Amino acid sequence: MRVLVTRPRPTAERTALKLEAMGHEAILLPLMQAEHLVTALASALKQRHSAIALTSAEATRVLAALGRALEPHLATPLFCVGEATGRAAVALGFTDIHVGPGTGEGLADKIAIVFGAEPPEPLLYLAGSPRSDGLERTLRWRSIDHRTVECYRMRPIAHHPAVLSDLLVAGQFDAVLLYSRENVRQLAALLSESNLSAAAFSKRYLCLSTSMKDALPPDAAAEVAAMPDEEHLLRLL
Repeated sequence: MRVLVTRPRPTAERTALKLEAMGHEAILLPLMQAEHLVTALASALKQRHSAIALTSAEATRVLAALGRALEPHLATPLFCVGEATGRAAVALGFTDIHVGPGTGEGLADKIAIVFGAEPPEPLLYLAGSPRSDGLERTLRWRSIDHRTVECYRMRPIAHHPAVLSDLLVAGQFDAVLLYSRENVRQLAALLSESNLSAAAFSKRYLCLSTSMKDALPPDAAAEVAAMPDEEHLLRLL
């Protein structure tokens, strides 16, 4: 199958290797790129906090940029949204890791189980922009004290509209892999600018969540992974 990977680098390359091992042809078209806010992260970690929460593996890459300055924080309880973020945290050397079920809401429930309604110090949420509000909304609902610090921003990559037509020279895609709602918005805008229908560009659009599916053009044949992680996304193939 010919599969378009729209996630940012460097994770796009790792996804391509997985697809090739499965016997598929992977074409990379990252639609976003991460801007790391390392200074903001370093400043946030100096403030008192009882634990750290992450809803994206991208945040672990910002943490890695701290180098040896991260070492004093490696024993801090760390709450990760899912398995992929948890594995990235293990690689960084964190020792007290709690892994959620893959959603911000589920991670907030995990935090409540471990700390109850009143952690001794605020929870530090290392977030990106744009983001879903699932974790923050549920923490507020549970009255759990927390502080959100944006440690990275996802910036759109400005592709010329002709890029999609050029990709179609080799034929229609069998599937497009989509990883965030913003990712979907960027692709939908690029399709519109290229005067291409979603149905003509690819036979299938594979999404991590229903909200992403709902943001696709009406003619897109969209499917949603059983769990919001890449393992389940690739199972749709």
